[in-house]
Amino acid sequence: MTQAIIAPPKRLPLWLKLGLWTTQRVTGKDLLPPRLLAWYPKAAFSSGVMEALVAHQDGLLDARILKLVRMQASFTAVCPFCIDMNSHQFEQYHISQEELAAVQGLKDPEQVTSFTERERLALAYSRRISETPLEFPEAFKSQIRAEFSEREIVILATTAAQVNYWARLVQALGAPPAGFMDPQEWLSKSEI
Repeated sequence: MTQAIIAPPKRLPLWLKLGLWTTQRVTGKDLLPPRLLAWYPKAAFSSGVMEALVAHQDGLLDARILKLVRMQASFTAVCPFCIDMNSHQFEQYHISQEELAAVQGLKDPEQVTSFTERERLALAYSRRISETPLEFPEAFKSQIRAEFSEREIVILATTAAQVNYWARLVQALGAPPAGFMDPQEWLSKSEI
């Protein structure tokens, strides 16, 4: 297993211990990234607040579409930790193996008939937000505006951007996946 670039500090402030306890209760895991952030408590605090306020459902943006956006951003950013965490329990969101293959880039999302048009656009938006360079052609912006409200666009953008924040951070610190998923859950190209 890959090791992080640094080890967490031995002593943690009490408020951070409480935050780590809460994170462990919510995720069922003792996550390394928040422990590493303890070296700079302001970063630990602000990252925790951002994570606590992320949307998991809002109006017509249901839990499934936001899960797909988080998964797409994770795969596009090629972040093993993010993929592991954000793809965990994908079946509970009624995401099929075929849809997972599309999010992984192993299948064209346009060929997956179970995706709604909103889901296809949200996935494309998440990919564009997570790629470098960022490119949003006028035709694409028009499609997004036609399908989503202003509020929904902000929620989609912040959801993908939040994953990208964590992707850059955990990879920069060298944090390995936390073990949310069994490697047997992943498809290979031969299984599609």
